Amino acid sequence: MLIETEPTPNPSTLKFLPGREVMAAGTRDFATPEEAEASPLADALFRLGDVEGVFFGRDFVSVTAAPGVSWPSLKPDVLSVLLDHFAGNMPLFRGGSAAGIQVPGEVEVSGDDPADADIIDQIKDLIETRVRPAVANDGGDIVYRGFQQGTVFLRMQGACAGCPSSTATLKHGIESLLKHYVPEVTEVRAV
Repeated sequence: MLIETEPTPNPSTLKFLPGREVMAAGTRDFATPEEAEASPLADALFRLGDVEGVFFGRDFVSVTAAPGVSWPSLKPDVLSVLLDHFAGNMPLFRGGSAAGIQVPGEVEVSGDDPADADIIDQIKDLIETRVRPAVANDGGDIVYRGFQQGTVFLRMQGACAGCPSSTATLKHGIESLLKHYVPEVTEVRAV
Protein backbone atom coordinates (compact mmCIF):
# COMPACT_ATOMS: atom_id res chain seq x y z
CA MET A 1 0.00 0.00 0.00
CA LEU A 2 1.27 3.45 -0.92
CA ILE A 3 0.32 6.53 1.07
CA GLU A 4 1.05 9.78 -0.71
CA THR A 5 1.81 12.97 1.16
CA GLU A 6 1.22 16.57 0.19
CA PRO A 7 2.32 19.77 1.85
CA THR A 8 -0.40 22.19 2.95
CA PRO A 9 -0.25 25.98 3.27
CA ASN A 10 0.20 25.36 7.00
CA PRO A 11 3.86 24.33 7.46
CA SER A 12 2.95 22.39 10.63
CA THR A 13 0.45 20.19 8.78
CA LEU A 14 0.91 17.45 6.19
CA LYS A 15 -1.87 15.85 4.16
CA PHE A 16 -1.74 12.04 3.84
CA LEU A 17 -3.65 10.34 1.01
CA PRO A 18 -4.12 6.58 1.55
CA GLY A 19 -5.64 6.05 -1.90
CA ARG A 20 -9.02 5.08 -0.45
CA GLU A 21 -12.00 6.65 1.25
CA VAL A 22 -11.37 7.82 4.80
CA MET A 23 -14.79 9.35 5.62
CA ALA A 24 -17.89 8.44 3.63
CA ALA A 25 -19.66 11.63 4.70
CA GLY A 26 -18.65 14.75 6.53
CA THR A 27 -15.38 15.40 8.28
CA ARG A 28 -13.95 14.96 11.76
CA ASP A 29 -11.48 17.20 13.55
CA PHE A 30 -9.50 16.06 16.62
CA ALA A 31 -7.82 18.91 18.47
CA THR A 32 -6.93 17.02 21.68
CA PRO A 33 -5.93 13.50 22.72
CA GLU A 34 -9.22 13.25 24.64
CA GLU A 35 -11.25 13.91 21.47
CA ALA A 36 -9.08 11.37 19.63
CA GLU A 37 -10.18 8.55 21.95
CA ALA A 38 -13.27 8.14 19.70
CA SER A 39 -11.02 6.88 16.89
CA PRO A 40 -8.34 4.19 17.08
CA LEU A 41 -6.47 5.93 14.22
CA ALA A 42 -6.57 9.43 15.70
CA ASP A 43 -5.70 8.00 19.12
CA ALA A 44 -2.65 6.16 17.73
CA LEU A 45 -1.46 9.32 15.98
CA PHE A 46 -1.76 11.41 19.15
CA ARG A 47 0.08 8.69 21.11
CA LEU A 48 3.14 9.42 18.97
CA GLY A 49 3.55 12.39 21.30
CA ASP A 50 4.52 14.93 18.64
CA VAL A 51 1.05 15.41 17.13
CA GLU A 52 -1.27 18.22 18.12
CA GLY A 53 -4.07 17.79 15.58
CA VAL A 54 -5.67 15.15 13.34
CA PHE A 55 -8.31 15.78 10.71
CA PHE A 56 -10.24 13.22 8.63
CA GLY A 57 -11.52 14.29 5.22
CA ARG A 58 -13.21 12.29 2.48
CA ASP A 59 -10.00 10.78 1.10
CA PHE A 60 -7.26 12.18 3.31
CA VAL A 61 -5.91 12.51 6.83
CA SER A 62 -4.23 15.78 7.83
CA VAL A 63 -1.81 15.65 10.73
CA THR A 64 -0.50 18.72 12.55
CA ALA A 65 2.89 18.47 14.26
CA ALA A 66 3.44 20.03 17.67
CA PRO A 67 5.49 23.23 17.81
CA GLY A 68 9.20 22.60 17.35
CA VAL A 69 8.72 19.15 15.81
CA SER A 70 10.29 18.61 12.39
CA TRP A 71 8.38 16.67 9.77
CA PRO A 72 11.43 14.70 8.59
CA SER A 73 11.58 13.02 12.01
CA LEU A 74 7.79 12.65 12.53
CA LYS A 75 6.68 11.62 9.03
CA PRO A 76 7.96 7.98 9.15
CA ASP A 77 6.10 7.35 12.42
CA VAL A 78 2.86 8.86 11.06
CA LEU A 79 3.17 6.80 7.86
CA SER A 80 3.70 3.65 9.92
CA VAL A 81 0.53 4.28 11.97
CA LEU A 82 -1.48 5.03 8.83
CA LEU A 83 -0.17 1.96 6.99
CA ASP A 84 -0.97 -0.33 9.91
CA HIS A 85 -4.47 1.10 10.18
CA PHE A 86 -5.45 1.03 6.51
CA ALA A 87 -3.67 -2.23 5.60
CA GLY A 88 -5.38 -3.90 8.57
CA ASN A 89 -8.80 -2.54 7.51
CA MET A 90 -9.33 -1.31 11.05
CA PRO A 91 -12.45 0.70 11.95
CA LEU A 92 -12.13 4.47 11.90
CA PHE A 93 -14.23 4.89 15.05
CA ARG A 94 -14.58 2.83 18.20
CA GLY A 95 -17.75 0.82 18.65
CA GLY A 96 -18.67 1.17 14.99
CA SER A 97 -19.94 4.66 15.72
CA ALA A 98 -18.77 7.79 14.01
CA ALA A 99 -19.99 9.93 16.89
CA GLY A 100 -19.21 13.54 16.32
CA ILE A 101 -18.99 13.45 12.54
CA GLN A 102 -19.44 16.91 11.19
CA VAL A 103 -21.68 16.80 8.17
CA PRO A 104 -22.51 19.96 6.24
CA GLY A 105 -25.95 21.21 7.18
CA GLU A 106 -25.97 19.19 10.40
CA VAL A 107 -23.63 21.46 12.33
CA GLU A 108 -25.46 23.01 15.25
CA VAL A 109 -25.84 26.74 14.69
CA SER A 110 -27.10 29.21 17.20
CA GLY A 111 -28.42 32.69 16.61
CA ASP A 112 -29.69 32.31 13.03
CA ASP A 113 -32.79 34.40 12.41
CA PRO A 114 -35.49 32.45 10.55
CA ALA A 115 -36.13 35.61 8.50
CA ASP A 116 -32.63 35.14 7.02
CA ALA A 117 -33.32 31.58 5.83
CA ASP A 118 -32.91 32.39 2.10
CA ILE A 119 -29.65 34.28 2.71
CA ILE A 120 -28.33 31.46 4.92
CA ASP A 121 -29.21 28.88 2.25
CA GLN A 122 -27.25 30.89 -0.34
CA ILE A 123 -24.27 31.18 2.01
CA LYS A 124 -24.30 27.45 2.82
CA ASP A 125 -24.59 26.55 -0.87
CA LEU A 126 -21.59 28.72 -1.79
CA ILE A 127 -19.54 27.29 1.07
CA GLU A 128 -20.46 23.73 0.07
CA THR A 129 -19.89 24.09 -3.68
CA ARG A 130 -17.10 26.68 -3.93
CA VAL A 131 -15.21 26.94 -0.64
CA ARG A 132 -15.10 23.46 0.91
CA PRO A 133 -13.69 21.67 -2.17
CA ALA A 134 -10.86 24.20 -2.44
CA VAL A 135 -10.08 24.06 1.26
CA ALA A 136 -10.14 20.23 1.22
CA ASN A 137 -7.40 20.35 -1.42
CA ASP A 138 -5.29 22.07 1.22
CA GLY A 139 -6.04 19.42 3.87
CA GLY A 140 -8.74 21.19 5.83
CA ASP A 141 -12.35 22.17 6.03
CA ILE A 142 -14.55 25.15 6.80
CA VAL A 143 -17.82 24.72 8.64
CA TYR A 144 -20.69 27.22 8.73
CA ARG A 145 -21.42 28.35 12.30
CA GLY A 146 -23.89 31.21 11.92
CA PHE A 147 -25.06 34.44 10.29
CA GLN A 148 -25.91 37.54 12.31
CA GLN A 149 -26.42 41.11 11.10
CA GLY A 150 -24.37 40.66 7.93
CA THR A 151 -21.55 38.67 9.56
CA VAL A 152 -20.90 35.05 8.59
CA PHE A 153 -19.20 32.93 11.24
CA LEU A 154 -17.06 30.01 10.05
CA ARG A 155 -14.95 27.42 11.86
CA MET A 156 -11.66 26.44 10.22
CA GLN A 157 -10.47 22.85 10.71
CA GLY A 158 -7.57 20.59 9.83
CA ALA A 159 -4.68 22.29 8.04
CA CYS A 160 -6.69 25.53 7.96
CA ALA A 161 -6.80 25.88 11.74
CA GLY A 162 -3.78 27.88 12.77
CA CYS A 163 -2.46 28.26 9.22
CA PRO A 164 -0.50 31.47 8.70
CA SER A 165 -2.43 32.17 5.49
CA SER A 166 -5.87 31.38 6.93
CA THR A 167 -6.66 35.03 7.65
CA ALA A 168 -5.91 35.96 4.04
CA THR A 169 -7.98 33.01 2.80
CA LEU A 170 -10.86 34.03 5.03
CA LYS A 171 -10.79 37.76 4.29
CA HIS A 172 -9.61 37.99 0.69
CA GLY A 173 -10.99 34.73 -0.64
CA ILE A 174 -14.10 33.61 1.20
CA GLU A 175 -15.32 37.03 2.30
CA SER A 176 -14.93 38.45 -1.22
CA LEU A 177 -16.76 35.49 -2.75
CA LEU A 178 -19.67 35.67 -0.31
CA LYS A 179 -19.98 39.47 -0.60
CA HIS A 180 -20.04 39.18 -4.39
CA TYR A 181 -22.85 36.61 -4.53
CA VAL A 182 -24.74 37.54 -1.34
CA PRO A 183 -24.89 41.35 -0.94
CA GLU A 184 -26.28 40.99 2.60
CA VAL A 185 -22.88 39.64 3.75
CA THR A 186 -20.69 42.43 5.13
CA GLU A 187 -18.01 40.41 6.94
CA VAL A 188 -16.69 36.89 7.54
CA ARG A 189 -15.17 35.89 10.89
CA ALA A 190 -13.49 32.74 12.14
CA VAL A 191 -14.73 31.24 15.42
